[in-house]
Amino acid sequence: MGIRIVLADDHRIMRDGLCALLAREKDIELIGQADDGLGAVRLARELRPDIVVTDVSMPGLNGVEATRRIRTDDPSVRVLCLSVHAESRMVLAVLEAGASGYVLKDCSYDELALAIRKAMADQVHLSAELVGLVVKEVRSRGQPQAAGGTAALTPREREMVQLLSEGLSTQQIADRLHVSIKTVATHREHVMQKLDISSLAELTRYALCEGLSSLDQPWRSGARTPS
Repeated sequence: MGIRIVLADDHRIMRDGLCALLAREKDIELIGQADDGLGAVRLARELRPDIVVTDVSMPGLNGVEATRRIRTDDPSVRVLCLSVHAESRMVLAVLEAGASGYVLKDCSYDELALAIRKAMADQVHLSAELVGLVVKEVRSRGQPQAAGGTAALTPREREMVQLLSEGLSTQQIADRLHVSIKTVATHREHVMQKLDISSLAELTRYALCEGLSSLDQPWRSGARTPS
């Protein structure tokens, strides 16, 4: 039996390309595809793959949060993250969420295949360009840190931060999460208090800095400023 893979990426052309490449590998079997983080979590629960290969920047639920949920649901499922972003904070966020590696999208396909096999062997793989950045960031963490951070937020609050920063209205968020508008407003108030911020602009900057969202991944063309 081959290494059973679920692939998650919100860009269809990226998924199609990776599917074609993975099909060449006799020891790798693609068993499912998702176009967002929630889909990746759902397929991981339903299909119980060996590895989920996921994009990091996806609307609705990003790869960091998807990784955290997948690993919480079933620690035997490995997660390998793909991204165009080479920021050390983003890399550390996915590793701390439980990922088995971080591969830049401009790497060769051979590197991705190697990373998949290393993940299956319970080894961690980082693209070579990231190793120095991660070491530097880890060393800097011995210095005093600012208050707050995503660790202070619950999983639902982190999801709320992403949706708010991506421009969804209160009603849209309530519909997506199947909660009341009042519940969304309460969560938003609690998040603002925890992070000691007072505006959605500050919340958006926080989400970008913490890797919870990215400006190049708008939720939808019709998204509007949260009310």
